[in-house]
Amino acid sequence: MIREFQKADLDRVAEIWLNGNLEAHSFIAEEYWKDHFDMVKEMLASAEIYVLEDEKGIQGFVGLNEHHIEGIFVDGTERSKGIGKQLLDFVKNRKGQLSLNVYAENEKAMKFYLREGFTVQEKSMDPDTGEQEYKMMTIFP
Repeated sequence: MIREFQKADLDRVAEIWLNGNLEAHSFIAEEYWKDHFDMVKEMLASAEIYVLEDEKGIQGFVGLNEHHIEGIFVDGTERSKGIGKQLLDFVKNRKGQLSLNVYAENEKAMKFYLREGFTVQEKSMDPDTGEQEYKMMTIFP
């Protein structure tokens, strides 16, 4: 079931965020993510977030800023089981037009977004990490 984020979800969502970034972005120093953890946790508390929850608890979430996907994160043990696609389909139906940024070296995420109809609009360098990232966008009927 996908539902709106509740304050009681904060610790689990923050845990999924940190672990997901550490696992997907091994090309960025671990300290970068850990140093931003408290700030992100504060931001999560007031963001537009939808969580996917099953009988085992929260397995993933998507965070939005208007029509921009700030991130889709899935618990490591639950990846490649369709949770990310369910979350993306959920926001596709709510928003119509979506954009996001993804690191060029995050090949799994790039393949996922390309498969789901996103196209690269811009290439830039993330000033915080020094990594190349792509701004992607798509419009859904």
